[in-house]
Amino acid sequence: MTVASLVGFARAVREAGVPADAHRVQAMLDAVDTLGLDDLYWAGRLTLCAEPDDLPVYDRVFASYFGPKRRHQPMPTTPRLPSMAAPFVGGTPSSEEQGQDDEVVGVSTSRVEILRTRDVTALTARERAEVRRLLALLAPGTATRRSRRRRPASRGEIDPRGTVRAMIRSGGEPTALRRRGRLRRPRRLVLLLDVSGSMTPYADALMRFAHAAVRRRPTGTEVFTLGTRLTRVTRALRHRDPDAAQAAAAAVIPDWHGGTRLADSLKAFLDRWGQRGTARGAVVVVCSDGWERGDPAHLEQQMERLNRLAYRLVWVNPHRGKDGYAPLAGGMAAALPYCDDFVAGHSLGALEELAEVIARA
Repeated sequence: MTVASLVGFARAVREAGVPADAHRVQAMLDAVDTLGLDDLYWAGRLTLCAEPDDLPVYDRVFASYFGPKRRHQPMPTTPRLPSMAAPFVGGTPSSEEQGQDDEVVGVSTSRVEILRTRDVTALTARERAEVRRLLALLAPGTATRRSRRRRPASRGEIDPRGTVRAMIRSGGEPTALRRRGRLRRPRRLVLLLDVSGSMTPYADALMRFAHAAVRRRPTGTEVFTLGTRLTRVTRALRHRDPDAAQAAAAAVIPDWHGGTRLADSLKAFLDRWGQRGTARGAVVVVCSDGWERGDPAHLEQQMERLNRLAYRLVWVNPHRGKDGYAPLAGGMAAALPYCDDFVAGHSLGALEELAEVIARA
């Protein structure tokens, strides 16, 4: 059984109403690693559930996810759960045990911090699986904007119709003035991902970041790939499972690991999608290393058009996180003056920073 299957089970438990956050999911993975898959039921029950009311929900989801025959197992007695799971189990630990738990949790936290700063191209298979799990837990969201729609509010402009209707209901007697204010809605998020050969080492992580964004707001997020042509992959990324979404996206991208024509791809996006409303007032994120086969002046023209339409224009270049990097490539130098933010995308920490930049008002 893969880590993705276990994380998918934890996600199903959380969606059913059990507050299984990232720390509890990590505790479950450590418990399964210690106890083995034979004791999967108890490993998940002791770490994901926080109170007695969670137990019947957990049992129902476990039976639905793994089958009813698997849960009838005796409680393990000899193996000892990792101390990281102790804070989620009832009871008050002794001072000696509390000290040991703090030490182990500190080591675990340090390991995650080290993994957060490492370049995704230098990860082992197990570390890559852990980064993918953490990326699936991200929920990138954009800043809000004022909508044209209005609703009753305690302060704001006077609502004449609402005030008159209130007077009619009270028999024509004067009443307090009704007021209304504008609704606030999240801005649209548009992700333009470079899938050319030079971006191959980082394409998987960036695509999984896009999948997390689509999962959070399926109707408010658009994802396109840039290469020798423009491809819309939003529908493919709406699969719940990250691996299935990756496979579906790869199936519809004809120029995966091919050449780069950023200017032509951006022009196709602006002509067909951007100026018709997709990029207007949106947070637009371009993920590319800036290598352009064509004329950089053409790319500069398209970036100027995109800058006029977007509320915020962010460029993500994985090479920016490396020592000694300078934006000297022709395409990167042409695009940079029109970007509001220039961030790296080479590691888990850099992608978490990108989520913060996207949410910035």
